[in-house]
Amino acid sequence: MLNYQTFYQSELVKLINAEIDRLKDNLITAHTTMDFSAYKHQVGVIDGLKRALELADEAETIANGGERRK
Repeated sequence: MLNYQTFYQSELVKLINAEIDRLKDNLITAHTTMDFSAYKHQVGVIDGLKRALELADEAETIANGGERRK
C-alpha cells in the first residue's frame, strides 16, 4: 500500500502529464487561430511543467538518499 506522500506524488505527476497533453492538444488544434506570442506562451508553460516533473524526480532521488544533480 502506498503511503500518503507516494500517493500524492503519483497523483501530482498524473495531473501534470494530463495538463501537458491538454496543452499540446490545444497547440495542435488551435495552430491556425493562435498568434505567435500565444504559441510561445503555451510552449513555455509546457516546458515549465516538464521542468517541474524533472525537479519532482530529483527531489524523490534526494529523499531516497541519492545525490543532488548539478
